[in-house]
Amino acid sequence: QVQLVESGGGSVQAGGSLRLSCAVSGYTPGTYCLGWYRQAPGEEREQVATIDTFGGTTYSDSVKGRFTISQNNAKNSLYLQMNSLKPEDTAIYRCAADVRRGSYCRGMNPNYWSQGTQVAVSS
Repeated sequence: QVQLVESGGGSVQAGGSLRLSCAVSGYTPGTYCLGWYRQAPGEEREQVATIDTFGGTTYSDSVKGRFTISQNNAKNSLYLQMNSLKPEDTAIYRCAADVRRGSYCRGMNPNYWSQGTQVAVSS
């Protein structure tokens, strides 16, 4: 079992920054794919960023260059630094884990999810 407890989020004006955190526990840390996802009202869920067991990262085209996914050294915390936020970044954000793979994480199919946090960006 993996537990994912998210914190951060909130409201910000366009151009601002926010940082999401996700506490990761259970399973052997650093041995599986982790990622951030988001879903806006009426939209499909979107994979925002992933990180593999070697620290390799992937990003969606919509956030590349503005968002950064990272982990702490102990691999028990996951972060999403969001800069230059836009109104279209408004969504519920969730961290996720796929313990069945540790690489090629763009193709991850999460089997664990956090509770989700709202990010609202006003123009």
